[in-house]
Amino acid sequence: MADTPLTLDDLLKFITKKGASDLHIKPGRPPLLRLGGKLIPIKSVPLKPKDVEDMVMPLLNAHQKKRFEEHQSVDLGYGVAGVARFRCNFFQQRGSIAASFRSIPFDIKNYEDLSLPDVVATFSNLPAGLVLVTGPTGSGKSTTLAASIQDISKTRPCHVVTIEDPIEFLFTDHMATVSQREVGTDTPSFKEALKNAMRQDPDVIMVGEMRDAESVTAVITAAETGHLVFSTLHTNSASQTIDRIIDTFPPQQQGQVRSQLCQVLRAVVSMQLMPRADGKGLIPAIEVLVNSPKVARHIERGEIKEIHDEIEKSVSYYRMQTMNQSLVALIANGAVNYEAAMEMSLDPEDLSLKLRRMFPSIEEAQREGKMAPSPADFAQIVELMEIKRLYEEQEERWRQRFSEKDEVLAHLEAQVASFRQEGADSATTLAEMRNQLEGARAEKERVVQEANARIEKLNDRIRELNQQLTGGKAPAPEKPQTGFFKR
Repeated sequence: MADTPLTLDDLLKFITKKGASDLHIKPGRPPLLRLGGKLIPIKSVPLKPKDVEDMVMPLLNAHQKKRFEEHQSVDLGYGVAGVARFRCNFFQQRGSIAASFRSIPFDIKNYEDLSLPDVVATFSNLPAGLVLVTGPTGSGKSTTLAASIQDISKTRPCHVVTIEDPIEFLFTDHMATVSQREVGTDTPSFKEALKNAMRQDPDVIMVGEMRDAESVTAVITAAETGHLVFSTLHTNSASQTIDRIIDTFPPQQQGQVRSQLCQVLRAVVSMQLMPRADGKGLIPAIEVLVNSPKVARHIERGEIKEIHDEIEKSVSYYRMQTMNQSLVALIANGAVNYEAAMEMSLDPEDLSLKLRRMFPSIEEAQREGKMAPSPADFAQIVELMEIKRLYEEQEERWRQRFSEKDEVLAHLEAQVASFRQEGADSATTLAEMRNQLEGARAEKERVVQEANARIEKLNDRIRELNQQLTGGKAPAPEKPQTGFFKR
């Protein structure tokens, strides 16, 4: 930029045009912008204390000026029409005023634009509970919260109340109505705003930051009373987030806080921004904790160290992931380079071990200091052809194995069919034998009946012969007969 006096709006328009995330101004040097994670000075004359004061002080209202005089620091929001909004912090340093400005675009990005894991999108559908987004300053916490609130606004007919210091993203009403309250302008404090929010019929509450025990208590209470609450913390991991919340309270209250937290917590999203491998902007590495029954039990018992292991084991079912697992995915997909991931990791040795197990070629190449192959190197082509040959041989071996398995299956199917046929033949034979048995029984009955009829005829003939022998006289009393002819 030219060596001419600059207005604040000129500087803010310039950093927005350059795609910078932050602007820093202080006396004694030109303004600086943060581009791609690095601070770069603007080509301009150094600022004088009076220049900085003239730029920033007109932005403060009476309440903010009073706060600045009392605390030597103040937060506020400022917008440049048609450009962007900015989160501002004015502070005293070495007896003069300095300021930093964070760019907040008017357009709110969605989950896909932010490269967030799919599981993060499900948190906006929760009916109640506490969802925390954590990370260091400038890691994308506010942007992620804005994506969730915008998603709720577009998909749920509800009332959303935000409590911010200062207001950053401006939300528009869609299916939901969104009420945004700024601390210092619309409400005196987070505590007061949260207390009043309970009387405003909210369904979803977004608290810009949990800063002290009072705000943490109010947030947990709001989640316990059936509201979906989003908030942020400056922590680097899910486990550290749980520790930070519990350590906010005195020891005699920590048991109760653990019991409350294990009931209301739904998820923790921990973020860190890192440069893309292609140099085109930043991409988040994200740790995701979902409050499963096991995690809740660890929280209640104070077993915070066990939570990290539970996250690693719950990738498939709950879609959790540790920061190192996220970094492995980024490296494997070519989104970030190995050196940046190792620098960002809180446990580089664990990250290296994971890479050796899952993608040994990546780790070996880095350990051996191999360079990227030259496009003129024919040896690389030979190596690729050798890999292809080994792959084809392995494929052929698997094809043979499958063929053998198919033959075994065909043989077993033939045996099953044979057994079924034998069973059918046996059933037919059994039916024939039953028919023969019934025929034999019927024949037996017929023979018995015929025999009885013949015996009756013989008895009649015997009586006739007896009468003839006695000359027609009555026969003498017969002795009781026994045997076959007793009749």
